[in-house]
Amino acid sequence: MMEVIHPGLYSSIQDLGRYSFRNIGVPVSGVMDEFHGKLANRLLGNDENKAVLELTLQGGSFRFHKPTQIAITGAGLSPLLNNHLVRLNSVISVTENDVLQFGKPTYGVRAYIAVKGGFQTEEVLQSRSFYEGITQKGVIEKGDTLSYLEETKHIHTLTHVAIRSDIFKEIAIEVYEGPEFELLTKKQQQKLFNTEFTIGLNNRMAYQLEETIENAIPSIITSAVLPGTIQLTPSGKLIILMKDCQTTGGYPRILQLSDKSISVLSQKHAKNAVRFTKLSVL
Repeated sequence: MMEVIHPGLYSSIQDLGRYSFRNIGVPVSGVMDEFHGKLANRLLGNDENKAVLELTLQGGSFRFHKPTQIAITGAGLSPLLNNHLVRLNSVISVTENDVLQFGKPTYGVRAYIAVKGGFQTEEVLQSRSFYEGITQKGVIEKGDTLSYLEETKHIHTLTHVAIRSDIFKEIAIEVYEGPEFELLTKKQQQKLFNTEFTIGLNNRMAYQLEETIENAIPSIITSAVLPGTIQLTPSGKLIILMKDCQTTGGYPRILQLSDKSISVLSQKHAKNAVRFTKLSVL
């Protein structure tokens, strides 16, 4: 097991989410940055859906009680194993009583720790993803123990992947037209794709943008929404729904992020800039 010495900030266990229960109002949840969450598992030869630990801005510290292999991907949170800096996007062997801790954040927002075989936390509705009200808790806490399978065999396959840190500076956010996009005027549509928006308040549920789009569209009948749906509020604010979002909403759904763009956006800080780029539906 892995003992939580310090939990960091908003750290939680996540897999790819629980998509099969949206019809009864259960959010999808799952890793915010699927690219890096999946990469951590692939490095270890795990199935991409194995549970990982998602860290946000601050990484915390953890003690391993059984040998295993781990991989750390995503944001640069300066990971140290027994006070020695370790490489991101690599397979790392740990032994009993090794301590993993994180230092100064250098880029990005969310990092991922995967263990060989995945974390063996509680499974609820076919997923281990934390979501308060569905699972026992929403974040890990000091003193928690996270179970994993003991692994002493060295991995001889993929051991490192080179990822450029400048991808975290990408501001282009790929989107598709949403169901209510055509209700916008041509002027509003042009403004959407010619404005550099600033990220405001944000969390696992939604990202708000600071700039506004004049809105005369009436509210719609409550309809389905997804992670990546961009809603236009009556005040003209844009809200981008993320992995812990509700399953229905009554604001016009003007755009929809691609899966790649959800990952890109999840690594952005407040006050970072983004610009929408329209994709065509094939």
